[in-house]
Amino acid sequence: MSNVIAINAAASKHIDAARATSDEKLLAEIAKGGRTAMHVLYSRHNVRVYRFVLRIVRDTTMAEDLVSQVFLDVWRTARQFQGRSQVSTWLLSIARFKALTALRQRRHEDIEQEDVLEIADGADTPEASLDRASTSAILRACVAKLSPAHREIINLVYYHEKSVEEAGEIIGIPQSTVKTRMFYARKQLADLLKGAGVESLAA
Repeated sequence: MSNVIAINAAASKHIDAARATSDEKLLAEIAKGGRTAMHVLYSRHNVRVYRFVLRIVRDTTMAEDLVSQVFLDVWRTARQFQGRSQVSTWLLSIARFKALTALRQRRHEDIEQEDVLEIADGADTPEASLDRASTSAILRACVAKLSPAHREIINLVYYHEKSVEEAGEIIGIPQSTVKTRMFYARKQLADLLKGAGVESLAA
């Protein structure tokens, strides 16, 4: 019995150590076949990758399938990561490529945007919850009206908090182009929000 407890304690300690490890070190472990490291990296980034992909493909089932493909690629190609960018940037680059490829393959189909459900704060009054959900819906609708290139910049910089340099790496364009697209995307989004009567977000 004491041996079982010792083994369980050692396994738990190993998992805790992996959770405290940097993404770069996790990838190095994954390259050697480390399943615990793979599990930790997936737990750490799968939601971010899913949300990113969902904003491109606008289909929950396809997004879930693509997330699986992204992490399968990570498992197979971890040794190819050269550390020139953050691991999260590398993951989103893989995710973007897969999402755009999937869209090209399904170009003939109508891909409807599925609304992301808003989780209401229990402390909110029904009126406040409704107002917050309404504002959020207006913002999503305005972002959806942007061109694909401008929508992608807003998605990366504001939703995924990527720097201009990282956004350029993910999309494969110069930083100057990222800045130009961001300027016009923000200007267009402000006009759309103003037109929708949401002055506070348009400012």
